[in-house]
Amino acid sequence: MNDSPDAYPSRRGLLGAVAASASAVAVPLLSAERASAAAPVTAPSSSGSGLSLTLLGTNGGPPPLATRYGISSAVVVNGRTYVVDCGRGAVTQYLRAGLSMPSLAGIFLTHLHADHIVDYYAFPMLAAGASGSQGFQEPIDVYGPGPAGISSTVTGAPGPLPGTVGMTRLAGQAYAASPTFFMAEHTGTDPGSLLNVHDVLPPSGTQASAARTAPTMRPFTVMENDDLKVSAVLVPHGAVFPAYAYRFDTDHGSIVFSGDTTPTPNVVTLARGADVLVHEALHPDGLAGLGLPQTLIDHILAGHTDVARLGRIAAEADARTLVATHLSPGQQTAVSDSTWRRLLSDSARDADYGGRMLLGSDLTHFAVRQRGATP
Repeated sequence: MNDSPDAYPSRRGLLGAVAASASAVAVPLLSAERASAAAPVTAPSSSGSGLSLTLLGTNGGPPPLATRYGISSAVVVNGRTYVVDCGRGAVTQYLRAGLSMPSLAGIFLTHLHADHIVDYYAFPMLAAGASGSQGFQEPIDVYGPGPAGISSTVTGAPGPLPGTVGMTRLAGQAYAASPTFFMAEHTGTDPGSLLNVHDVLPPSGTQASAARTAPTMRPFTVMENDDLKVSAVLVPHGAVFPAYAYRFDTDHGSIVFSGDTTPTPNVVTLARGADVLVHEALHPDGLAGLGLPQTLIDHILAGHTDVARLGRIAAEADARTLVATHLSPGQQTAVSDSTWRRLLSDSARDADYGGRMLLGSDLTHFAVRQRGATP
C-alpha cells in the first residue's frame, strides 16, 4: 500500500465490494496447518505481503496447562505483525511460530484479565535493546482498555483501577531493577521507551460504564495505517469493563476477534461479512468433571459463550469461517479435540451455517484469503 490519501478510500471500497459479494462467492478461505504435539508446525516468517493468522495459545482461563499455552494470536499483514492478547507463554510461542521481533508493529489487549495480559510487558522487557532478530529497536503501538472508573479492592493498591496506560507505567516501575542494571553497564534500553500505549475508551455516546458494560453499539475505529484498519465494540464479560472485540480490515481480508464474551449482537455487528471470526468457546459439560466449586462454574458460564451457540453467531454475522479458541476447559482430558470438533459441527448444522468451523490449536497457522480470491 502507498501513503497517498487515496489509499484508504480505495481499501474501504474494496472491502465494501468484498462484503457485498458474500452470498455469491463460495471458495476456500483458509489454508490451515495444524501442529501436532510432537512436531509443531512453524508458520512462515513475518515477511512478504498478504494476511495470515497464527494462534499462539488457545487455552481459556488463568490456570496454566501443560498442553495449551495462554490465549494469544498474531496477525501478519504485509510483513508486519500485530499481537492480540498476551497470555502465558506468548513471547515463547511468538518465536516458535517463526515470527521475528523486528516485525512486531502493535499489541492489542481485549481486556485486562490475567490470562490475557500476563506476558504483555515481557515483550518490551525481554526485547529491550536486543539486536538483530532478537528485539525491536523502535517503539510499537499498544492499544488496550482504558480505566474502568471504579476503585481497586486489592490490598496495597488503593485508588482507581488503572487502564492499559497506567498498568504499563506501573509494570515499568515494578521491573525497574533489571533495565537499570543493564543501562548502568551501557547496554539495554528502558522497556517503557519501546511502547506507545493508548487507552481505548468507548465513544461517549454509548453511555457505557462499569454498571452498563456493553450496550448495543456500532463499531468505532481504534487505529488505521497503511496496513489495516482496526475497529472495536464493547462486549459483556461479567464485571470486566471495558472489554473489547476487535476487527482487522486489510486489502487482503478481514479477521475479527471476539475476546471473552457472552453472546452479544455487538460481535455479530462487528463480524458482519468477515472472512474469519476467531471466537471463544465454552463446553459447559466439560467443566463438570474438573472438581470446581459450583460458584466458580456459575461464574464461568455467565461470562462466556457456549460452543453450541457459535454456529448461529457465525451465520448471523455471515462470517465465512469461524475459528474456535480460548477453549474452556482447555484440558484434553476433559474435552478431547474430537469432541470439540463434533460440537462445532453440531453447532453449524443446528444453525444451518454453511461456512467452515475450525478448532484452534496452539501454533495453528492460517493463510487468510478474502472473498472472491483465487484459492
